[in-house]
Amino acid sequence: MSTFTTISSEKLARLIGTANAPVLIDVRTEEDFAADRRLIPGSIKLSHETVAEWGGDFAGRSAIVSCLRGAKLAQGTAAWLRQLGAEAETLEDGFEGWKAAKLPLLDTRKLPPRDAKGRTVWVTRARPKVDRIACPWLIRRFVDPNAVFLYVAPSEVVAVGQRFNAAPFDIENVFWSHRGELCTFDVMIEEFGIATPPLLRLATLVRGADTARPDLAPEAPGLLAASLGLSRMYDDDLEQLEAGMLLYDAFYRWCRDATAETHNWPTNKAKA
Repeated sequence: MSTFTTISSEKLARLIGTANAPVLIDVRTEEDFAADRRLIPGSIKLSHETVAEWGGDFAGRSAIVSCLRGAKLAQGTAAWLRQLGAEAETLEDGFEGWKAAKLPLLDTRKLPPRDAKGRTVWVTRARPKVDRIACPWLIRRFVDPNAVFLYVAPSEVVAVGQRFNAAPFDIENVFWSHRGELCTFDVMIEEFGIATPPLLRLATLVRGADTARPDLAPEAPGLLAASLGLSRMYDDDLEQLEAGMLLYDAFYRWCRDATAETHNWPTNKAKA
């Protein structure tokens, strides 16, 4: 049972992917991580041995710490974080408890190399519309919260990827791209192993909007309209991405929590 300094896997699962999710920190030993290199979605991997050095970076923020079983490493790291000004809890039963609950786990083998600051770096075509905003949202919310995105001229995406050690996405002839009827957003969900019913529902909307298939979901035309509107509102691609994060946060929460809700105002009452 959760206490004020622990959180259950079920409760944490409800927070992951939302705009206000806490920082998730995995402090498993290198030996334990080598035995299973997956991560709870949205987690960053740090060492408990150096928490006194990096812990101050999370002052004033909420954090959830997990180790293999939620014992000494997570408890000690969380205590240090609280000492350094963070609101830190530990994951009840740790990584093994999350796995036993059969909750999604991120396949880190598919991640591109990280930069000197531990961030994954991605590159795609400038002037994004649907997939090139949806994929960064997915990465920031479920894969790497600190990911960097470079928007460049279409002709330079591959070369920039090579020179700046960035993973190209949503262009032809690269790993992170459309496959058959699937768009890049679909492919990322599948390759990272993070499929859940809400994400798969959202993927259908993205695919319909991105591939001119409004028949796939009645909401797809609305997503396309909002995406095209944002592309006209912002000249700066990164500003558009920040605005698009809110858009996809809203669509994700609808997919997860609100698909059965309707709106019936004004009511059509018969006149006396």
